[in-house]
Amino acid sequence: MPNKSINDENVEMLYKVILAIETREECEALFDDMCTKTELASMSQRVVVAKMLSEKRVYSDIVAETGASTATISRVNRSLAYGKGGYEKLFEKVDKK
Repeated sequence: MPNKSINDENVEMLYKVILAIETREECEALFDDMCTKTELASMSQRVVVAKMLSEKRVYSDIVAETGASTATISRVNRSLAYGKGGYEKLFEKVDKK
């Protein structure tokens, strides 16, 4: 039996749990329970980097303000350029609120 690095059923359960979040408190509790401080810091840094890149901020400003490496910034930039548009769609939703 092949070893899958990501189990589709597990990922589906993760998506279902995230979609069930109704409040900020539920969101905070889930991510605090699910992630280490380092994982949460990395994910939140990527979101901030993506927001800054979408605002056409330059790498040097992003490095200075977030502490993100240029490799992280490049990776996030590739996601913005070639990904499925997840960051942009959610930034639009957040900006409307």
